[in-house]
Amino acid sequence: MINRWDQGRAEIDRLIQQGRLTRVAANRALATRHLEQAATHLTAAAMLRNLDPAGAFTLTYDAARLALAALLVNQGLRPRGEGAHAVLLEAAIAQLEPPRQPEIREFDWMRRLRNDTQYPDVDRPSASFDDVDQAIPAAQAIVNRAARLVEAMPPYRP
Repeated sequence: MINRWDQGRAEIDRLIQQGRLTRVAANRALATRHLEQAATHLTAAAMLRNLDPAGAFTLTYDAARLALAALLVNQGLRPRGEGAHAVLLEAAIAQLEPPRQPEIREFDWMRRLRNDTQYPDVDRPSASFDDVDQAIPAAQAIVNRAARLVEAMPPYRP
């Protein structure tokens, strides 16, 4: 087991100093529950796809969000405040790149589309069937990657 995760440490420290991340007790059990709930959300999203694409997309997005949250709670970190969902991506990218993490970066378009779907505007489309079809495998890849990383990433230590 790795004792300290140094990649991206300066960015994580900056996010903590800015109050965008807060330290909490590292919790592997909660990380595991997040990942289990994410898997359930993906199953439900696939069943809901033909009936309610916006709802299916929101569940799919939430699965990806939970997976990224699992990475942080496993380390004893939690996003807070406005833009907390964006901080999940910032923290993951900071700690995992390089090499580039294309599956993790898929979260960004899902986050923006989920926001447009939850807070509709005539100028921005809501999630469609095609979006759900693209998002489910993308979210599944994030969940799979997070599950592997939770096993390797130790609690955050200043």
